Amino acid sequence: MGHGGGGAMSAELVEQIFLPALAGPAPAAPTDAAAVELGGARLAFSTDSFVVRPLFFPGGSIGDLAVNGTVNDLAMSGARAAYLSCGVILEEGVEIATVGRVAEALGAAARSAGVRVVTGDTKVVEAGHGDGVYINTSGIGLIPPGVDLRPERVVPGDVVIVSGAIGLHGVAILSKRENLRFEAEIESDCAALGGLVETMLAVTPDVHVLRDPTRGGLAASLNEIAAASGTGIVVQERAVPVPPPVASACAVLGLDPMYVANEGKLVAFVPRHHADAVLAAMRAHPLGAEAAVIGEAVAEHPGMVVARTGLGGTRVVDMPLGEQLPRIC
Repeated sequence: MGHGGGGAMSAELVEQIFLPALAGPAPAAPTDAAAVELGGARLAFSTDSFVVRPLFFPGGSIGDLAVNGTVNDLAMSGARAAYLSCGVILEEGVEIATVGRVAEALGAAARSAGVRVVTGDTKVVEAGHGDGVYINTSGIGLIPPGVDLRPERVVPGDVVIVSGAIGLHGVAILSKRENLRFEAEIESDCAALGGLVETMLAVTPDVHVLRDPTRGGLAASLNEIAAASGTGIVVQERAVPVPPPVASACAVLGLDPMYVANEGKLVAFVPRHHADAVLAAMRAHPLGAEAAVIGEAVAEHPGMVVARTGLGGTRVVDMPLGEQLPRIC
């Protein structure tokens, strides 16, 4: 299960098994979507599979995730998603009413995100060989001229901004899966980020990189960017927005919110002279109202992420090995 967690084991699986087998050049850095040229246009192209358990959770469902997850992967390349494909694998015995609820959620999420599902496929597998419903979505979108979002563009001095509170999705899934009760119900932050990204790029196309911290959480995204850019990253721990219910739940469960998955947040590296304007634009958008500056890229300790604690000390924020919470997307 660790190989599916989005951390070091996932990277090892791709680099040692799939890339050599596909005989393709290794990407310079991991990205959420590929940027390709076709007919003179720059396209973002992405695919993702969703195996979340349970199928329905506070704040969303596998149908919402299937749309928003791929839309967000495209948005991290600066593209607004235009078209999606949808492949659905159903387990023999799953109730038709359940499939209907998933389909309705998927359609509503697509309409909300302004994207069309234009092709798809359905398969049924024997009972015991699935978990109700699995979904794969692929998507394409156009990358606007002048937009170049790559971790290699990060330089010392860049400001690190997160679009809002972290840890909500992972804790919401865990609370539903294990029937845990906290002081306040925690809902997933599942949302499509295309509009927020457009708002940011309208301020300046010179944003250096965007990443949505899903599997592996904020820690995994920051480590990937640090490694690809050859810079160090310093995070002010107290500046990272962690909602009190998430902090309390993580303390009880022995989890670090920095490693817990999100499905409606992004982290941005922005040149310092654009940071205030980008932050103000994010805060004016509903999905960025709680945006906060949490750190900066530095020349010291290249490839390493360090958090400065509230007590004045520092700690290394390592790349997660696997996944603290499997099957969260």
